[in-house]
Amino acid sequence: MSTTPSARIAVIGAGSWGTALALQLVANGHQVRLWSHEPEQIAALQRDRENRQFLPGVAFPEGLIPTASLAEALADASDCLVVVPSHAFRTVARQLAAHLSEGFGVAWATKGLDPGSNQLLHQVAQEELGERPLAVVSGPSFAREVGDGLPTAVTVAAEREAFAQHIAGLLHGGRFRAYTSSDMVGVEICGAAKNVLAIATGIADGLGFGANTRAALITRGLVELIRLGQALGGRPETFMGLAGMGDLVLTCTDDQSRNRRMGLALAGGESIEAARARIGQEVEGVITAKAIHGLAQRLGIEMPISEQVYLVLHAGVSPAQATQALLEREPKPEFH
Repeated sequence: MSTTPSARIAVIGAGSWGTALALQLVANGHQVRLWSHEPEQIAALQRDRENRQFLPGVAFPEGLIPTASLAEALADASDCLVVVPSHAFRTVARQLAAHLSEGFGVAWATKGLDPGSNQLLHQVAQEELGERPLAVVSGPSFAREVGDGLPTAVTVAAEREAFAQHIAGLLHGGRFRAYTSSDMVGVEICGAAKNVLAIATGIADGLGFGANTRAALITRGLVELIRLGQALGGRPETFMGLAGMGDLVLTCTDDQSRNRRMGLALAGGESIEAARARIGQEVEGVITAKAIHGLAQRLGIEMPISEQVYLVLHAGVSPAQATQALLEREPKPEFH
């Protein structure tokens, strides 16, 4: 059971990850209202008592109530957990602002950057929600495995230690472990950048380059992630933890990863649109690659792997050409 007394929680976003976290919260003894902006989806969730579209085969317990009304989801809620795609985060935060009282804390499990401004999501939340407790949940966590009750560990980061502990306490229980951190910047950058690097490893595996290449991409990709994260104020230990190395390895090596599957599809000659339609869910790395590229350029940070992924996704460069460009780079010291 949770380390926090029973609460009434609004989970905003009924995709696979939002549904899985809602199930975890109910398993911990909390009451959850699961919101989606699509009435048709909510009607199906209410009828089927499971999310057959995004997390089939996992029955909803009694304490999980789907709703298409944001006001209903937040009525009498003690906590709010946002789990929407990064491109929708600002719009949803703006909608929440009209319903939340002053000082009401908000947490999110969205991984990505704001595509319009290239901002980290806590910066978006501060702009749209004002001064209030904020927290981000991230780490190596496939929704399917959480929904099936398999052991999982995540990081909850907040500038206010008490709020990080509170959100972790809501989630922590059974086979789900939640650790705390005060490094929101580092955790957010890890969650965003690893999706771009997973596309790179998917491309390499799809081109048949083998385990040596995969290991090299993950290792050198971690270097890029650290460069960007530290330039924005992230702490070194974060990149070696669950939200950093843990999530990077998971997303780059397992075919449950939508971003890895996108890379595999691109290597096979499939278009982004066709691959996204076949995958059937948001592929965060496609949008995030552009935001990461913009950030790296603004900060003057060298991120060659991420840059080539951006060129493949948004500038018409073929996977083979991107690979050749990386291989033709001049040798240099590994650490400098």
